[in-house]
Amino acid sequence: MTAVATPETLGLIDGLPLLSGQEEKIQAATQTSAPIFLPRTNLRLQDVSAGFAIALHMHQPTIPAGPSGALINNLQYMFEHPYEGDNHNAGPFVYCYSRMGDFVPELIEQGCNPRVMLDYSGTLLWGLQQMRRKDVLDKLKRITCEAAYWPHVEWLGTFWGHAVAASTPVPDFQLHLRAWQHHFASLFGLEALSRVKGFSLPEMQLPNHPDTLYALIQALQDCGYRWLIVQEHTVETLAGGPISQPHLPHRLVTRNSSGAEISITALIKTQGSDTKLVGQMQPYYEAKTLSPVKLGEIEIPPLVTQISDGENGGVMMNEFPSAFKRAWHEMPEGGRAGTVGMNGTEYLELIAAAGVAESDFPTCQAVGQHRLWQQLGETQAAPETIAQAIAALTQQDDRFSMEGGSWTNDRSWVSGYQNVLGPMEQLSAQFHAAIAAVPPAQRAELTSQPAYRQALLHNLLLQTSCFRYWGQGAWTDYAKQIYEQGLSSVRQISA
Repeated sequence: MTAVATPETLGLIDGLPLLSGQEEKIQAATQTSAPIFLPRTNLRLQDVSAGFAIALHMHQPTIPAGPSGALINNLQYMFEHPYEGDNHNAGPFVYCYSRMGDFVPELIEQGCNPRVMLDYSGTLLWGLQQMRRKDVLDKLKRITCEAAYWPHVEWLGTFWGHAVAASTPVPDFQLHLRAWQHHFASLFGLEALSRVKGFSLPEMQLPNHPDTLYALIQALQDCGYRWLIVQEHTVETLAGGPISQPHLPHRLVTRNSSGAEISITALIKTQGSDTKLVGQMQPYYEAKTLSPVKLGEIEIPPLVTQISDGENGGVMMNEFPSAFKRAWHEMPEGGRAGTVGMNGTEYLELIAAAGVAESDFPTCQAVGQHRLWQQLGETQAAPETIAQAIAALTQQDDRFSMEGGSWTNDRSWVSGYQNVLGPMEQLSAQFHAAIAAVPPAQRAELTSQPAYRQALLHNLLLQTSCFRYWGQGAWTDYAKQIYEQGLSSVRQISA
């Protein structure tokens, strides 16, 4: 019999987070179309000259570094091995994961009007559960669920396993999205989940292959997301030029090899040193230099959008707390007029209420797509003709790539990692084959079964970006172990 979650297990079932089995409830909670922040915001658009939005990205991977290869969080490993590398930062990291639970209530009680967006990977949330860090989870729950605080705090969805989108098997996009939604709802409730409408791409990695990006946007919309953050250098105008108005919302457009077109709203994260910009609250000071602009026939405040690691580096660990608090205290009228903090969905709902339609947004596309369509010319788009066009462009220019862009363009998530990518693709294929082999009459109950949950977990974990971020060695060895554990789990689905 499967164990049930209890307060003592911090929501874990048989030691695992809830990643599946509640698909109908999750679907119902995430398909709300009514405004979320608009009825609760204390901002009036006509009083705002410019806005800024900051998001904090928090992540720690799961690794097979416990007894006999047991899955534990890297944060736990850091605590258990304090003299290796930078592991002495484990304690400060935990504080960073919880401190918004202190800062937001404190600022509100002091008459300020703070805003912050939070992006936590599923593996980090599971790690906090495994480590029984109820103190951290309770602080997060307070600002997520209590009516006095949640209008100031917006959660962003993400891939549960912190997977790099462009090199993730397309059938697994929705698995990551739904797993994160299941997990979030198990910790904070379905009502809180219904408010999660923005999305943060792990490693800010935006696919630029038309079919992959089309599938990603389709999956995001199917899972109830309305917008996502994109890195400025990962997008271009439809004419192939740089973005000229990064402080306005854009409509990210792509069409696939069948000619179908799809789009989603994008808020553009501007270029710069991410942790330094957020750590020193530069988005606020940049917004102070801006004034309203026309979008369609409506004058609206521009929005400076920035996201960074929420814990990594001396600036975020040491300088950010005082800079964050000081900025809110500096704002006139308690941060309710002039230059103000705003969260992504709040901003989009405010400008929509003022009469701005998505069709008024300037358009953009993933970088490189203009050259691709130009290369195709009058040739009918199809998977094989797109592949030929990409090959031709790559031969002409070794800087051209359809691997997608991310935080920076100085690393590839593909080159040199076939020893991770091959097993990753194999495990995904075997996982989906095992599901397809289950008789249709039994498939409806499959996602709540322990064997499925174990296999799903390993499939998503193997796609974690960290197994390619840190180069060959210990981290690629971790990937190999997860692959082998995953194969064993997949076999149990049809056993």
